[in-house]
Amino acid sequence: MPTIEELRKIRVEKLKKLQDAGILAYPAKTGRTHSIAEALKNFVKFSKAPASAKASARRGKRIVLAGRIMALRGHGGATFLDINDGSGKIQVIIKTDKVGEKGYQFFLDVFDIGDFVEIKGTLFTTTRGEKTIEAEDYKMLSKSLLTLPEKWHGIQDVEEKLRKRYLDIIFNPEVKAMIGKRAIFWNSIREFLTKKEFLEVETPVLETTPGGADARPFITHHNALDIDVFLRISMGELWQKKLMVAGFEKTFEIGRQFRNEGMDAEHLQDYTQCEFYWAYADYEQGMKLVEEMYKYVAKKTFGTLKFKIRGFDVDLGKKWEKYDFQAMIAKHTGINIDEASLPEIEKTLQKLKIEYDKKGFNITRAIDNCWKYCRKNIAGPGFLINVPIVMEPLAKKMEKNPKLVQRFQVILAGSENGKGYSELNDPLDQAERFAQQQKFRDAGDQEAQRYDKDFIEALEYGMPPTCGFGVSERLFSFLMDKPSRDCQIFPLMKPK
Repeated sequence: MPTIEELRKIRVEKLKKLQDAGILAYPAKTGRTHSIAEALKNFVKFSKAPASAKASARRGKRIVLAGRIMALRGHGGATFLDINDGSGKIQVIIKTDKVGEKGYQFFLDVFDIGDFVEIKGTLFTTTRGEKTIEAEDYKMLSKSLLTLPEKWHGIQDVEEKLRKRYLDIIFNPEVKAMIGKRAIFWNSIREFLTKKEFLEVETPVLETTPGGADARPFITHHNALDIDVFLRISMGELWQKKLMVAGFEKTFEIGRQFRNEGMDAEHLQDYTQCEFYWAYADYEQGMKLVEEMYKYVAKKTFGTLKFKIRGFDVDLGKKWEKYDFQAMIAKHTGINIDEASLPEIEKTLQKLKIEYDKKGFNITRAIDNCWKYCRKNIAGPGFLINVPIVMEPLAKKMEKNPKLVQRFQVILAGSENGKGYSELNDPLDQAERFAQQQKFRDAGDQEAQRYDKDFIEALEYGMPPTCGFGVSERLFSFLMDKPSRDCQIFPLMKPK
């Protein structure tokens, strides 16, 4: 069995044959007249009559197709190949009586599976009923130097599939379909918010103070300004709220954000997020809008509201529940987080064999770990509400119970799939919460938020009551019932 390098050497020699014959192996232009999908759709219109028909029957329209050779086989002095241009696949037949003996032999000598080729000819149906184009001429569009994986098995190694995603797409139509659904998913969110009169905006990716989330940022250096900057960890949360200060009523942004944290089935470091901000609205109104948006997006993307996700049956069309944060933790762990001390919660975490990071461990992280344990049992759909103030430094306090905040999280299949709240617009309260977060950072909690003086100053000019909400591509991966990394087109991979 020849090695990959030996096979490559053979193809390089074929490339040289093309060049020696004065033929471009990688021309810039093709004479393609139709996509394969168009040719198949209009097959009767373009094709010639079968051989058994009278001589006066139509001769067929000469067209030019192009695509990658996916299969190649000889049969009694003729060569059959399948070409695919991304829109569809069609069979090609090349015979000496059409391209000449010299042209036929040249094709056999230099063309391989994987090459991109242009075929000029007429359509007809074989005696076996196969829709085919009979080549009158052919042209090399791109000579492949590496052999494609074996057709029926493709790439078996999961890491290699993600590393060479382009090959995975060639042999797995479901991956290509997933990429199409991903585009529909984000476009449907954009469409929904635009219809609701939200204005799409763009906010900075590089920040001097990363804000809007509890996360560890990536750090880089800005040479022109000679300062360290951070890749954003939210979709412009603090910037969009500054737009509320400026007088905008409804804004949203869809883009990439970055968190320098661990990788698992739900978490990525470089991913797409959407956040919207809605002035003169609170978290109750936000929940109604989000439920409507999720149903709209699911129907547009998948054509259904019913999903099988990680063993849960999830029906977005049924009544969305409300889950009380404190009550859920008490039910599943026996802890009253309103009264329990940090050592008591930590002891319970150990008893339940819940793994947690001891570095920078504090009451916020302790309660969060309890909740993550509890959420695994909730199918949803529903909203988690009544979260303690220590858990959310950017949300308004409950007016009747200032120990809690007006925050909601979408719960689906045992995990959070979106978070929103009535935005804190009291500059003095926000300053105090940032100060507390800074204390957590100083004590070793690298995910605690930083004190943002510029944002406090903006709030002091006045921001109206506002509801904000964010959802990442985790929602798409959940609805696909696949790990997050598998649902990215080109996930980040460690170099070999």
